[in-house]
Amino acid sequence: MGKRLHRRQVLKGGIIAAGGVSVLAAPAIAQSAPEVKWRLTSSFPKSLDTIFGTAQTFSKYVSEMTDNAFQIQVFAAGEIVPGQQALDAVTSGSVECAQTPTYFYFGKEPTLAFGTGIPFGLNQRHQESWWSFGGGGEIVNEALKKFNAFAIPMGNSGTQMGGWFRKEINTVEDLKGLKFRIGGMGGHVLQRLGVVAQQITPGDIYPALERGTIDAAEFVGPYDDEKLGLAKIAKYYYYPGWWEGSAMMHLIVNNDQWAKLPKNYQHIVARAADAANNWMMAKYDAVNAPALRRLVAAGATPKGFPMPVLEACYKAANDYYGELGAQNPLFKKAYDSMTAYRNEQMPWWQIAEYNFDTMMIVLRSKG
Repeated sequence: MGKRLHRRQVLKGGIIAAGGVSVLAAPAIAQSAPEVKWRLTSSFPKSLDTIFGTAQTFSKYVSEMTDNAFQIQVFAAGEIVPGQQALDAVTSGSVECAQTPTYFYFGKEPTLAFGTGIPFGLNQRHQESWWSFGGGGEIVNEALKKFNAFAIPMGNSGTQMGGWFRKEINTVEDLKGLKFRIGGMGGHVLQRLGVVAQQITPGDIYPALERGTIDAAEFVGPYDDEKLGLAKIAKYYYYPGWWEGSAMMHLIVNNDQWAKLPKNYQHIVARAADAANNWMMAKYDAVNAPALRRLVAAGATPKGFPMPVLEACYKAANDYYGELGAQNPLFKKAYDSMTAYRNEQMPWWQIAEYNFDTMMIVLRSKG
C-alpha cells in the first residue's frame, strides 16, 4: 500500500523525499515555459503566400513547441512599418523580430548584401552551406552588431528569374537606356551598363509596364510573378536572375529581447526558423514548375540572357565589388570568404550535382 501511494504521489506532481517533502513540484516545470508574446514585422505582403507564409509557419512552429506559451504575432509589410524598414523596427525595439532579407539594407552596410546573396554569388545550396559552415553567418552577423540585431536563416527562394521584357535583349547595347524595375545591387551593376534602374513596389509594376513608364521588370519567380499578370504585357521572360542566384531570407532578432528569452526558448526559435527555412525552399520547388507551364500557356516566352550580356554584367559586378572592398574592409572580408568557398565547392558540384541534373534533362528529353 505504501509503495502504491508513493508512486501516485510521484505521478501527481513531484518526487517525494523522505519525510514527505516535495523536491520537484509541478510549478517548477511550468516555470521553464513562461508566457511570452513577441511581434514580427515582415517585409512582404500577405499576397506573397510562400514568403509571407514562411513567417506564419515559423510562428506556428514556435507556438506548437511551447504549448502556446510563446506567441509570435506576424504583421505584413506596412501594418507596422514599410517593408524596407523592418531592420529599423528591430533595432529600435519597436518589434522583437522581423522577417526580411538582409540585402534590403546594403545601403546602410554593404556587407549585409551577402546574407541574402550578391549578383553572380552563390546558388541556394552553397549559400546555405557557406552561411553555416564557411563563416558567412559570422561575417554577416558581425555587420549586424551595430544594429543591435542578429540574423538566423529563414527561407530561400532559390535562383530567381531575370524578369519580364517588352523587347528582346540580344546585345549589351540593348541595355542602354532600358528602364528596368530592379533594386539592390543588381540595379547598381546594371547602371554601369546604361540601364535606368528603378524601385517600384509590387502593386505598381503592372501599371508602370502597361503605361511604358518602365520597359522591363523583375520580381521573384514563376509562382509569384504569375500573380502580377505581367505575361499579358511583356512577352519575353528572361533567365537566370544572375543578381539572385539564391535569395536567403532571415529572422532578424533584437539582441536585448533575445537575451531575455529562456535558453530553451532560444533553441526553439532557432529550430523553428530552420524548419521554416526548409518549408519555404520545398514550397517554391513545388509551385514554380506548374506556374511556369501556366505562364508559357498564357503567352510568355522564356529566353536565356545571351552569354556576351552575362559576361559584361559579370565584369561590371566584379569591378563594383573591387571598389566597395577598397572602401569597406568587412565587405572585402565577406567577398573573399564567399569566393574562396565557391571556388572550393564548384569542382565537386560540376562532377556531381551539375552532371546528374544535366544527365536527367537529356534522358528526359529522349523519353
